Amino acid sequence: MSRRQPGAEAIRTKGRFAAHKWLLARRASQCAILSLFLLGPLTGWWIVKGNLAYSLTLDTLPLTDPFILMQSLVAGHRPESLALLGVAITLVFYFLVGGRAYCAWVCPLNPLTDLAAWLRRRLQIRGSTHLARATRYWILAMTLILAAATGTLVWELVNPVSFLQRALVFGFGAAWTIILAVFLFDLFVMSRAWCGHLCPVGAFYSLLARWSPLRIRADKRAACNDCLDCFDVCPEPQVIRPALKGAEQGVGPVILAANCTNCGRCIDVCSQDVFTFGLRFARPPGDGATSEASRNTETIL
Repeated sequence: MSRRQPGAEAIRTKGRFAAHKWLLARRASQCAILSLFLLGPLTGWWIVKGNLAYSLTLDTLPLTDPFILMQSLVAGHRPESLALLGVAITLVFYFLVGGRAYCAWVCPLNPLTDLAAWLRRRLQIRGSTHLARATRYWILAMTLILAAATGTLVWELVNPVSFLQRALVFGFGAAWTIILAVFLFDLFVMSRAWCGHLCPVGAFYSLLARWSPLRIRADKRAACNDCLDCFDVCPEPQVIRPALKGAEQGVGPVILAANCTNCGRCIDVCSQDVFTFGLRFARPPGDGATSEASRNTETIL
């Protein structure tokens, strides 16, 4: 007998929109950001110039990908002052909202990997290769080592995000092979392989999230009915259990793991409204937890 799709009970109890509101908000964010980048090349109306590596909005606001800048520095390149200002703005923003919010709310590859995960569930594809989640950190280190050894941004030669953005402007050409490879690998070989195990960009942004104030909280975890829908839809399901099931061990209800993407899907699909966005240090009413900073087991993975 096939298992029901996650979120079905939430749709019945909250309505279809409420059971998808954070997913819809993410798609709106991703489409809006991508549209701003494409508007200039396609129409000549330049609100944003550049790409996700470096952009200038209204010829005033610089934004620089700190991972790109780090590669440039180890490759021996000297960044301009505007690029440094753009990095400072980006670092502050992603520190405040959770570094891996980039993956869920900005990255244009995310809808494709989400589609692969959805199809895996619908087609009930169970088999999966195993890769340690720490693999992405080894790949992150390797990109920096190669940049230092070659004096070039080697990662940008194979970065699927850059390929996708260029393909949308100039046509797919050979770029489709890398993009399709990511999709098919996630679909048939390993669930959430790219975002959850391989992508060095996500690994880098998780380093910013370790102390971010904006978190997802399981303040109503006592109401959990163990439907497991949150685990089914979460791109990093290992981050949920300590906050959701840690009350007896004195673990607070805040998801502090740095690889949480703050995507909000656990909020959407929970029919019991267990999860919500909140601040990491705020104490939930009636939980009786001591400071989350001292009671949660934090992990970067």
